Amino acid sequence: MSRLTPIRFQDTDLDAIAEASGRVAILVTPEGKLDLGGRRVNRLTRGAVARLVASDRFAKAKSGQVISLAWPAGLAADALDILVLDRKADKVAARKAGAALAKVKDKAALTLLAGNAKEAADLALGLALRDYRFDAYKSAGDDPQDSGAVVMYHSRSQEIADAAAPLLAVAEGAHMTRDLVNEPANVLTTTEFAARLAEMTELGLTVELLEEDELEKLGMRALLCVGQGSASPSRVVVMQWNGGAADDAPLALVGKGVVFDTGGISLKPAAGMEDMTMDMGGAGVVAGTMRALALRKARANVVGLVGLVENMPSGEATRPGDVVRSMQGTTIEVINTDAEGRLVLSDVMWYAQDRFKPTAMIDLATLTGAIIIGLGHENAGVFSNDDDLCNAFLKAAGAEGEGAWRMPLGKAYDDLIKSRIADIKNTGGRPAGSITAAQFLARFVKEDTPWIHLDIAGVASVKSDTDFAPKGATGWGVAALNRLVRDRFEQE
Repeated sequence: MSRLTPIRFQDTDLDAIAEASGRVAILVTPEGKLDLGGRRVNRLTRGAVARLVASDRFAKAKSGQVISLAWPAGLAADALDILVLDRKADKVAARKAGAALAKVKDKAALTLLAGNAKEAADLALGLALRDYRFDAYKSAGDDPQDSGAVVMYHSRSQEIADAAAPLLAVAEGAHMTRDLVNEPANVLTTTEFAARLAEMTELGLTVELLEEDELEKLGMRALLCVGQGSASPSRVVVMQWNGGAADDAPLALVGKGVVFDTGGISLKPAAGMEDMTMDMGGAGVVAGTMRALALRKARANVVGLVGLVENMPSGEATRPGDVVRSMQGTTIEVINTDAEGRLVLSDVMWYAQDRFKPTAMIDLATLTGAIIIGLGHENAGVFSNDDDLCNAFLKAAGAEGEGAWRMPLGKAYDDLIKSRIADIKNTGGRPAGSITAAQFLARFVKEDTPWIHLDIAGVASVKSDTDFAPKGATGWGVAALNRLVRDRFEQE
């Protein structure tokens, strides 16, 4: 796993600034006000900061922007970064500002003079989230993943360190999600994925692996039919974090883990198929969230379940027109083998409810291209049978700066997935494609289970940089789910 940038919090030491290596960063308000550290740096650089503040360049700068001065006189550092930041910046704005620093920082060490900034912990989170690279397969350099450490000076360093600790646990969870989603499919097989999840027992998680023979006994034929064309065995991994009261029902998180999706017999076009290494994005978010909860010792009971399969064409593969029986007992006509994620989720969702009797259930999946047509890459699609739970999630996602938008459900859409020969078919065609996929999943939600379905096809991995991640896997959802657990399910 890629390493989180080390961030050390210290009381402000003005005398150490001149000899700091790498880069030095100071905070300046949009009005040009300098704090104690900024004034010391200004004196050391013989007024360079003051001259910049008086310039047209600074006048055009916006809060959250970084202006860099290379090889500043009076400092041993290679560069001086001036971070323009409003004193009243909220948590999301502070995180974006930290991410902006991480972009210019690259692999260099950084000394950040945060003064008495109120949201310094969120500044650190943004920096940690954005200071990520997936270089595991590049041969240049001795340690391409290595990133220079950060020292943050603050007038209340211990208070900020305590506030930052649970936030940095979220950053580590997001990094795990990104690593999993970015991995090539010849490395992240179902076997390797399960092994990485099993390693989290060292964090206090209980991790259980269900093999194909056990899944067969449980009746998970919908899940098994997706992977039967692949040499990689299908698996379900169950991760339990028991941080709440022993008799509290857990929150269940369920993730689609298709480690590679060719479409099966309904083969996808060759162009762009390489992106299907990210089709396990839902399982990746569940894994990253469970890691974050364990690292910060969340006072809640949460169970994460992921269905790991590979969808390949072969003589053993499921055919369009086949009928399979789910664990619940519903028969499913497979119209399109490329609508496979809902088959995986249907069995794992039913198993989660049958075994754990959860207080609520949230599934995540890179499920449909239709959600990208509707929402682009800014928002995940949110479908729910429970307004209170849905609103709580939307509030959590908004507070964490992760885009999410509620989509409709309704009985009228069920007509599109009626089957002539079975109880239901696995796709209703192009119209309302993301909604009919959600309606399919709703068939496997028990009447008394509050449920959310998150279609993350547009946000799990993107082609350009985001505020908090370089292009590629984003780690979307770890922060929002962690916030939901904290706000709604965690004990005082």
